[in-house]
Amino acid sequence: MVISQQDTGSKIPRHVAIIMDGNGRWAKRRGLPRTAGHKQGAEAARKIVEAAADRGVAYLTLFGFSSENWNRPRAEIEELMKLLRYYLRSETADLHKRNARLRVVGDLAAFDADIIQLIDNAQALTENNTRINVTIALNYGGRQDIAQAVETLCKEVLEAGIVPPQEAIARALERNLRTHALPDPDLLIRTSGEKRISNFMLWQCAYAEMVFSPVLWPDFGPAELDQALGEYADRDRRFGAVKQS
Repeated sequence: MVISQQDTGSKIPRHVAIIMDGNGRWAKRRGLPRTAGHKQGAEAARKIVEAAADRGVAYLTLFGFSSENWNRPRAEIEELMKLLRYYLRSETADLHKRNARLRVVGDLAAFDADIIQLIDNAQALTENNTRINVTIALNYGGRQDIAQAVETLCKEVLEAGIVPPQEAIARALERNLRTHALPDPDLLIRTSGEKRISNFMLWQCAYAEMVFSPVLWPDFGPAELDQALGEYADRDRRFGAVKQS
């Protein structure tokens, strides 16, 4: 059954963020190379983008490659870069056709020039699309994001010669995060049964509801998304306030 806003009392989250975990284990259980898991994971991402849009999710952010993933074996990283190139070439036109906007956040300086060009082209092609906002986090780390935002804010303070009042500092820092164009996630999903957020959007997920699915990412489909959305709809979000009786 497809979850709709009517089914959940209009409690579809505006922004869903997903840590896509379990590609390697999916492949290992089948006696396949890890790269096979990553390829299947890319197909899962494609299905979830469409499912999220169908259910009324306005923003979907996928953790594609963390700043710590560079520590993986060189051969695996090279295969991941090949897959990234393939995805950007093959899926951009399809995203555009489906009226989806693509953004990429992270420190892109570490990527080869052709990948950066593919990212720029994809963002430019889809920038006016309105059905769903899809963000891929590449070479992204939450601590690094906060650190670079603080660095930028310090430079602004030095140039202005004025320290902003305390209540304005948080807003100024948020303005300098790599995700400044996005609302904070309402729902964070992590697949594969792991129960940690692994340096993903640390500031932004301060009040996100969290769902930890035991399903490995390549097997995570619309039914699993509906289960997470249903769990979210059952939550009572108070943002630190006391519920009035």
